[in-house]
Amino acid sequence: MRGFFYKILANFAGIFRGRNLLRHLAAIALTYLFVSTGFDWFFFQLTRNPILQSLLFPAVLLGAFLPLFGILLFYLISAIKKKAKFIHISYALGQAALLGLSISDLYKFFTGRPGPPGFSTRDLTTDISHIFRFGILRGGIFFGWPSTHTTVAFAMAFALIMLYPKNKRIRCAALIYAFYIGIGVSATIHWFSDFTAGAIIGSVIGIVVGHSFQKKYSSEKDPA
Repeated sequence: MRGFFYKILANFAGIFRGRNLLRHLAAIALTYLFVSTGFDWFFFQLTRNPILQSLLFPAVLLGAFLPLFGILLFYLISAIKKKAKFIHISYALGQAALLGLSISDLYKFFTGRPGPPGFSTRDLTTDISHIFRFGILRGGIFFGWPSTHTTVAFAMAFALIMLYPKNKRIRCAALIYAFYIGIGVSATIHWFSDFTAGAIIGSVIGIVVGHSFQKKYSSEKDPA
């Protein structure tokens, strides 16, 4: 299991270094834009459709369980069949998911944003999209900004894309999965800006982790 922790501290640092830090700031700036213009509340009202909710709510469950159980199952099958390449991929996906979870929860630890009405309150008419309880653990880490579901989904998707840069089917499948999770939670348990920020931050995480593991796998295949 050492491969799972390959350069994890360096990758964590890289997620906040240089241009990647600017992308975090872009996520914050877009959040401010969506909140201040009222777009978050507009999107919330737009998605209060029972049929749409029934189609998108499975994303909440899929985004919660697949990163853990899906990756673990993929690893076990790969280990049993002794498929070194797939074991390598499972490590990359696992690290991307772990860093996505950790960094998302780190932000939530300080931002304290309540979820949309219906999950944080029964009042469906009062706009609470502008509320942030900045501080230390003032709003918990289960809801809030950014969306952990989205951050993890995009981290996994972009890690996979980095490992398979020329495979269009894998790239399309990874992006479809990530956007289904992100849009799904933005219409149910999160605000749209939570999804947007999670997509940006998760993409950064996936690119950093995927690039790191891609270089490792390439060097192992061709030591020279």
